[in-house]
Amino acid sequence: MPALPVITGKLAFGALRIMGRSGNALPGLIVERVFPRYFAKALSRLPHGVIVVSGTNGKTTTTKMIATMLAKKHRVVTNDTGSNFVRGAIGALVQQSSWGGRLDGDVAVFELDEAHAVKFVEKYAPQHVLLLNVSRDQLDRFGEIDYTASLLAKVAKAATASVTLNSDDERLAALAGELQVPVHWFALSEPMQQLFPTDEELYDEVETQPVREGADAVLQQYDAASGHTVIDFAGDVRQLTLRTTGAHNAQNATAAAVATMRVGLSVDEVCAGLEEVEPAFGRGQSYRIAGRDVTMHLVKNPAGFRQSLQAGLAESPDRACIIINDADADGRDMSWLWDVQFDALREAGIPVTTGGVRAADMAVRLKYSGVDVGSAVSELESVVDAAVQATPAGGRLTVFASYTAMWGLYRHLDAQHEGAL
Repeated sequence: MPALPVITGKLAFGALRIMGRSGNALPGLIVERVFPRYFAKALSRLPHGVIVVSGTNGKTTTTKMIATMLAKKHRVVTNDTGSNFVRGAIGALVQQSSWGGRLDGDVAVFELDEAHAVKFVEKYAPQHVLLLNVSRDQLDRFGEIDYTASLLAKVAKAATASVTLNSDDERLAALAGELQVPVHWFALSEPMQQLFPTDEELYDEVETQPVREGADAVLQQYDAASGHTVIDFAGDVRQLTLRTTGAHNAQNATAAAVATMRVGLSVDEVCAGLEEVEPAFGRGQSYRIAGRDVTMHLVKNPAGFRQSLQAGLAESPDRACIIINDADADGRDMSWLWDVQFDALREAGIPVTTGGVRAADMAVRLKYSGVDVGSAVSELESVVDAAVQATPAGGRLTVFASYTAMWGLYRHLDAQHEGAL
């Protein structure tokens, strides 16, 4: 019987391909419902266990970083499609198993939505947990920030070998005293902390915290133009060049390094692996279209939008396009857009257009920040095509897109891509 869940899942994947669709969620859901014990049994066979990555922002890129580093020494199972529910993890297990049910893997790395991470650990206690941050997210799904923190606390308490925490996140740091396994830390130098204000710091409620002593890795420097990054591994200072863009991804790299070392990688192996990681889909991914460079950044909550603006504007674009939808995966409540500071976009002085279901709402929000919007068009492909044509030949267009908008544009942009940048 061990092969039956895998056969069922693989047939579901085949049916999806015949219908011209993709994704791990549906096959994973079918296996989860029909074979509820398959998941834990399959994971228990992995000799190096499971790493769970969760938090409000940075899960997909950090998971890709960890998987890339580990793949140098191990066979890695990961939900690299971004399907961060339990069913996505099950789908990844099915895909990497033979038809006979044999799982071709040594270690698993799963990114999990905060709520679904709790469901995951109820089914299987992971060996290692990495928690990145807690900030206000989709209010209609998670409610207030303290509730999100309580979800992540449950995930951390389920770890059986180690937990890696962000020492600059007060809510996550507070979990350390409640845990029964070793806690490891990633941190920012004081100059870098200025780029990552917490929700409280944005409203002047608290001051920046001092750098935690004894952190396993501290992000000391990051240069947006070159990707030059300096990380201090407890006195072993390393310089590397990241292909992923933005200071937030340098922080993600620091977190990924600490978590990966829990599975036996050396500092040398970690740094070499980090330099090979390409941007995850929609997280600074670039295209060459009609002689213009087009870069797409995911936006989904105030902190994430703020970080994406920093990264996107550091590219010195000639034009920007913001595309916002309000499907379930985006969050129906878009009031969070009013918590995003758009001063940097106004100061950049570049033309801006908006698109998506909430194109008009986004335009109104920008108007209140003094950003002139040239047009607001709901249809995704039309707004991007128009923005590309309006960008000077040889110039750069930066697109900020919500989750479903990002996926809605994927095939359209990929079809027009003229080759590697």
